[in-house]
Amino acid sequence: MTESRAFPRFPAGFVFGAATASYQIEGAAREDGRGPSIWDTYSHTPGLVANGDTGDIACDHYHRYPEDVALLRELGVDSYRFSIAWPRIVPDGSGPVNPKGLDFYARLVDELLAAGIEPAATLYHWDLPQALEDRGGWRVRETAERFAEYTAVVAGHLADRVPRWITLNEPWCSAFLGYSVGRHAPGAREGRGALAAAHHLLVGHGRAVEALRAAGVREAGITLNLDRNLPATGSAADRAAVVRADTQHNLVWTEPLLAGRYPHTEEETWGELITGQDFRRDGDLALIGQPLDFLGINYYRPIVVADAPHREPDPALRTATDNRYAEVRLAGARHTAMDWPVVPDSFTDLLVALKERYGDALPPIHITENGSAEHDEVSPDGAVHDRDRVAYLRDHLTALKAALDAGVDVRGYYVWSLLDNFEWAFGYGKRFGIVRVDYDTQRRTPKDSYHWYRAMIAAQRD
Repeated sequence: MTESRAFPRFPAGFVFGAATASYQIEGAAREDGRGPSIWDTYSHTPGLVANGDTGDIACDHYHRYPEDVALLRELGVDSYRFSIAWPRIVPDGSGPVNPKGLDFYARLVDELLAAGIEPAATLYHWDLPQALEDRGGWRVRETAERFAEYTAVVAGHLADRVPRWITLNEPWCSAFLGYSVGRHAPGAREGRGALAAAHHLLVGHGRAVEALRAAGVREAGITLNLDRNLPATGSAADRAAVVRADTQHNLVWTEPLLAGRYPHTEEETWGELITGQDFRRDGDLALIGQPLDFLGINYYRPIVVADAPHREPDPALRTATDNRYAEVRLAGARHTAMDWPVVPDSFTDLLVALKERYGDALPPIHITENGSAEHDEVSPDGAVHDRDRVAYLRDHLTALKAALDAGVDVRGYYVWSLLDNFEWAFGYGKRFGIVRVDYDTQRRTPKDSYHWYRAMIAAQRD
């Protein structure tokens, strides 16, 4: 099924793709020398993931990748964004390399190339080797150095066949959901530790870029989940809360990466947690701010922010996300199955604002994730209908085209996600895929959104 409305039209050479992540789809958690990751530990800890779900099997992509590449070929995408599981390559995070892990990704890349699909590899999509977390995780600089070593190994094996590389996926989630909110692995609730993690992720990115350049890769970038933060009201207090939200969600990443500085609003946002920091070193900004070939942006929804008091009265116990603001529900908007508001115009606004803030310092952009979790309908004949997802994709691609028309240099778009998958702390209860996965049988069924996206891509080539 496709809708009759005209598809948005993009420039010649615009890249259309689909995206996934290793822990969310691969399974084979204990096969062929793979070591444990923080997500193995987290998901096996009772009470942390919905329904006690784990990524042990997930979509069994490790064994079924030829079937998934065939789906991509039929979809007509130019590129497939996948992530590489660090513990599958270096099981203990450092030390011996696992050749069977490298061989798996080499087979996947070869399968993609044979199908005429360009591989785009993400080096870190949250599955840190547990052995490194046991030594401090991203709180400590050693992890950034081990990340560079792992990057050099993978790039040395695949750089001749993979043109586009992403160092980190959504470091905000790694640092703040993982080390401050505790809703992601490793499940910590900290103040300074989370800020140290944020900084060391950026240091790790810088070291990884150096390793990628040394390996001769064609394109190196990073993916950020930037948010369009909106005030709940026009009050001065709510507008100030938006500044703090912007600092944590956006500026902590974009200022060092694109402007060579730390946010001037960081003391207002974090107070003594940042003024007393001891994790930054001379030369870090130059390392972090090396030129990028592209900036990846993941976008799903705007955030509406209201002023709020500290949740923890004792400053010594505050986490890095206790910044005197609260997210509130956006009245009047449709919300997805994740309860996220659907406001496509905010996508345009975010990209235009980014261009206005950083100007020529902003590299070309790839939208490395965009999509929605919805309540799919499975008909008696097995067809999967997801009208809300079709509307979401159509409206957001239209909003993306508006950003291009406003002068933002966007080169590509990857739908999230190719497959229904393990949705982190939500387990298997939230479905983002344009292909439905029956987790009991592993049967794949393209949804209406798959057929719509295929038709949209084909229309660009008419």
